[in-house]
Amino acid sequence: LAQRIPVTGSIIVTTPQNVALLDATKGIELFNKVGIPVLGVVENMSTHICSNCGHEEQIFGIGGGDKLSEQYHIPLLGRLPLNAQIREHADQGKPSVIAMDDAADSYIDIAKAVWQQIERVPQRARDDKRIF
Repeated sequence: LAQRIPVTGSIIVTTPQNVALLDATKGIELFNKVGIPVLGVVENMSTHICSNCGHEEQIFGIGGGDKLSEQYHIPLLGRLPLNAQIREHADQGKPSVIAMDDAADSYIDIAKAVWQQIERVPQRARDDKRIF
């Protein structure tokens, strides 16, 4: 697919666990092989937020996104928590960016970081890759 459709860049989404990092590494290497820039890494389920007390802990490990960022010299675009409210709102058809302030901030910050990385892709490369 990447060889048929023009792509400005890719975003690697991973979780902190080592097994997920192995898959993410394969993705990065594939994108590098086909010449698609990796714009950065998003660490999903970075922390768990208790729906009863709000306590936050790293049940899946710590620093997986940081490891990829350092190993491949790509930015860590952000971290997203494992939060039951995100799923509940999604089930109700409410995007987190509208339904929750804290989650909204994380998603908006990641979107801004992605845009900054897209702006770093040379203009000619971006123009050549327009598909609409």
